[in-house]
Amino acid sequence: MNSFKLLKLIVLFLVTLVIMKFFSSSNKGRVKINSKIMDMDTNIFWWNNYTPEPENLDAPKEPPKAEKNLEKKIIKKEPEPNPEEPHNLDSPVEPKEAKKKPVIENVKKEPEPNIEEEIEIIEVPVKPSTGPLRLVHLDLKGAAPKVSYLKQIFPLFSSLGAHGILIEYEDMFPYEGELEILKSPFAYSVEDIEEIKTLANLNKLELIPLMQVFGHLEFVLKHEKYAHLREVPKYPNSLNALAPDSLPLLKNMLKQILKRHPEARFFHIGADEVYELGESEDSKRWLEKNNGDVGALYLSHVSNVCHLVTEMRPGMKMIFWDDMIRKISVPTLQTSDVPKLAFPMIWNYNPQIDMQSLAKLLEKYRDAGFLGVWFASSFKGTSGVDQRWTPLKHHLDNHLSWLKVMDSMDQYPSLTFQGIAITGWQRYEHFTRLCELLPVAIPSLAVCLQTLKYGSFNEEAVKAVHHILGCNIKLDPNICEGSGSFVGAEIYHKVRKIHTELQSSIDSMMTDHFLRGSLSNYLRKYNFANPRNLRQFKTKLRKLQDDWESMLETFRKEMEAIFYPDTVEEWMEDNVNEQMTKLRSMVQDTERIYDLDGRKKSLNT
Repeated sequence: MNSFKLLKLIVLFLVTLVIMKFFSSSNKGRVKINSKIMDMDTNIFWWNNYTPEPENLDAPKEPPKAEKNLEKKIIKKEPEPNPEEPHNLDSPVEPKEAKKKPVIENVKKEPEPNIEEEIEIIEVPVKPSTGPLRLVHLDLKGAAPKVSYLKQIFPLFSSLGAHGILIEYEDMFPYEGELEILKSPFAYSVEDIEEIKTLANLNKLELIPLMQVFGHLEFVLKHEKYAHLREVPKYPNSLNALAPDSLPLLKNMLKQILKRHPEARFFHIGADEVYELGESEDSKRWLEKNNGDVGALYLSHVSNVCHLVTEMRPGMKMIFWDDMIRKISVPTLQTSDVPKLAFPMIWNYNPQIDMQSLAKLLEKYRDAGFLGVWFASSFKGTSGVDQRWTPLKHHLDNHLSWLKVMDSMDQYPSLTFQGIAITGWQRYEHFTRLCELLPVAIPSLAVCLQTLKYGSFNEEAVKAVHHILGCNIKLDPNICEGSGSFVGAEIYHKVRKIHTELQSSIDSMMTDHFLRGSLSNYLRKYNFANPRNLRQFKTKLRKLQDDWESMLETFRKEMEAIFYPDTVEEWMEDNVNEQMTKLRSMVQDTERIYDLDGRKKSLNT
């Protein structure tokens, strides 16, 4: 019996040795991950419930394939951790046996990881060429639609013939960290961006982000924190590219946007209308050393920005507005690497494009060594800084002109025609008022896209627009006639009523003989009028107000379904409130004085 117990003890001892040997070899596989993670800030990382897969720890990980990686990023709200990098700091992964935070001596503490450190370098996805793209430009620096409206409108864009969306976020992007002050109170959330990407993918629309990096940085430079980066201290338009903090700022902004768009093949860096370039003290010193060449200064900054992007996204194709290089000499362009890094987007929104001038631009860009060009037309926001109703023929003619330019591209075989962006500006700049609302310009967009698709606004294009929108385009009265089945048609019709009838209906009342005689400013001030005369127009005036109040109440609800509160307030203030305040005041004074029964003059009621 004693020998049997002894045998059991020996067997138990041998089993214990085997188990210890197994865990010893398994723990070696953790060393690489442990040391890599501990090299980060040991004060913020905490191990908890870590359950690794031993068979994968020592084997080198293959980077995720581009297509699968993109699919995951579109579906998941939180990015998955890269197996080559430390685990997500927000996910506790400490093994159960650990009781204390690891202590490492002589290790320099690293700063807390921020958005700059988290972004990974991703090769740009390669897709087969499908020919020139037709992009719809969404300008979000005013009247940015809610995602619920984009969900309805993206299928319409696709059915009208669009291939992609050029999305200009401005202050609607969900900037984080020290950049959080840049975003609007109504900015999209990270989840919104993911949904926008998913919607674009479902509707086969390629997303191209646009971020201004030089001119039109008002939404950044208006903040006191960044005011020292202005080219001219008084004006918030342009960035001083040579200020020490400028490139780090842009790098942080670019990284945050690129992080949310790992699938993007193109990136638009803006860089148009860099007003007062060369006027800062930094610029003047640079120009003194570089023969006073403002063009070279411009190209230097554009080159720096392009390199920032390609460091994070090797293979990324940059786009920039071309206006600032139109007067730069070919030799200066040739000495820069910009022609190899980016495509100019030639923009012209005139109904009649000067073909000779544009041909000279194409020749210049060819000789400078650019590999391709983009064009930019417009479907709204270019016919007046305060335009409320989109002029259809103006934008149709602009696209007919661009079709002629496209037909001439065979003359420039070294310049690949990349595509055209149909711009829809919402403001001329960050500090100006709203132009036409997107629903108001949908018929114009339909006309423009179908014209590009069919090569003219022919009978086929007219029928297609009618079939898709549910209304008939009438260029002469400048309307889409019929109820309309497109999303936002209710706003389209009510804006037209406001545009054509609100002011005119009040003006018509002012022609009334009795009103003009009894409701002058002086008589209203002293509450002095004959109620017999007021009776002649009092009921009609009240009905006019009631009709408009009822319509505007419905209109406001329809606006609130598509736009954020700041847009609704701004549009009503600039297009409705002045006239309605006048009408309400007339009704109020008429009814008040009528009830006084013809008393003598008095400032008191």
